[in-house]
Amino acid sequence: MSAPSRCTCRRCTIRGLMGPAVITTLGILFLLSELVHGEFSFMRTYPILLIVIGAILLGSAVAPMDGHVSETPLVPQITPPPPSNPPVAPTPFSGQGR
Repeated sequence: MSAPSRCTCRRCTIRGLMGPAVITTLGILFLLSELVHGEFSFMRTYPILLIVIGAILLGSAVAPMDGHVSETPLVPQITPPPPSNPPVAPTPFSGQGR
């Protein structure tokens, strides 16, 4: 079995940067919090993390999908076969418990 091919379209590439960007931003914010205690505390600078996440989501939303490789292969629609037995008409006593 061959390994699934990885998508290299711009949208997927930008979306793949989410993890490294969040980790890097967190590291920089914690470093600033340790270096300058009062002015750049994490509680005052955490909105920068939300801005980075929003910028990456916006960038991936507007990026083109030229050459996108779908993860799930398309499955053809299979129509069910027609019933082999004709439907049975209900009898006047059906559902009476007998």
